[in-house]
Amino acid sequence: MRVLIIHERYRHRGGEDVAVDAELALLRRGGVEVDLLLEDNQRVQGGLGVARHLIWSSEGHAAATGAIRRFRPDIVHVHNTFPLLSPSVHDAARALGVPTVQTLHNFRLLCANALLLRDGKSCEDCLGRRVPWPGVVHACYRDSVVASTAMAALIGAHNLLGTWRRKVDRFIALSPSSARTLVAGGLPADRIVISPPVVPDPGPEPAGNDDRAGVLFVGRLSPEKGLATVLEAWRHLRVPLDVIGDSPAEGGPSLDIPPGVRFLGRQSPADVSRAMARAALLVFPTLCRENFPLVVAEALAHGLPVLASSGGAVESMIEEGVTGHLIPPHEPAVWSRKIAELTGDPALLRRMGRAGRAAYESRYAPAHILAGRLALYRQVLDGRAV
Repeated sequence: MRVLIIHERYRHRGGEDVAVDAELALLRRGGVEVDLLLEDNQRVQGGLGVARHLIWSSEGHAAATGAIRRFRPDIVHVHNTFPLLSPSVHDAARALGVPTVQTLHNFRLLCANALLLRDGKSCEDCLGRRVPWPGVVHACYRDSVVASTAMAALIGAHNLLGTWRRKVDRFIALSPSSARTLVAGGLPADRIVISPPVVPDPGPEPAGNDDRAGVLFVGRLSPEKGLATVLEAWRHLRVPLDVIGDSPAEGGPSLDIPPGVRFLGRQSPADVSRAMARAALLVFPTLCRENFPLVVAEALAHGLPVLASSGGAVESMIEEGVTGHLIPPHEPAVWSRKIAELTGDPALLRRMGRAGRAAYESRYAPAHILAGRLALYRQVLDGRAV
């Protein structure tokens, strides 16, 4: 089988970029012939130069056409196309008779800021609308009416053109929660399959480490990740907290740092893995409805229990009281009490960690993900052959 992966990297490397790299490697290890059409948001200069690409990019269409003609794939698997490649890559594949699968890592097809988040709270005002005009009114994309209008035009144009109903053979939703939201937003239910991304296996050794201490946060230092809630909670705690991640804002985070908190900056995947093997608890205080938080699955793989914000995909990833706990976001006092309770019971955390590793092995191990991808590709090809 030959698969062409199409992806546009983000300016600040995040979970989508990590997931695409891991998927590429997994498919190759599984004997699939894979090629990669890669664009990079580092080339984005802003202004009208980007706006002209958003809805339909002739450059993206030409790049996809060239890659398909050169590699001659059986399937094109699309990840991110924003903003330079655009959905025109689906037109290129369709014109050449090649089926496409698209993984939906966020809610960009439904929401101007792709997060279903406004003023720090979950928002569904645009869900199901052909043109998401509330996102313009509230300047949901980068606090700009002009930029939000461009995003609304992107979403509205492809809804009206029927791109998602007619030009994509299958969508991959990363969790049941995401699938429900995507269907509510108007995507065809019969073309959505639920399949998590690739989560590399660190092996069982980290999960067997009983000499753990401290709490860990891993993620971008941007408002929607909810770190401010945890920092407020830490004013009442005497437990060490390590924060791994960088800020998309120049100059780093402007946060009031309480005692006991260390900002370690961006770390390599190997360093993050070592930190997960040392920590006793991962905190995941996100404010937005995450599609599939990789860091939570990585924590489970490392035998690291998770204290997470309730809502979204994480509710299907964490078994309450078994592999971690779910509590409301925006409530620092609740976070403070729960962190104190959990870190005060190392035996409980060890049991949760072992249960988390078992959950990873049964649901997210690479062999399961590979089998699911290959089955999906075969299903699409068989459907096209009828």
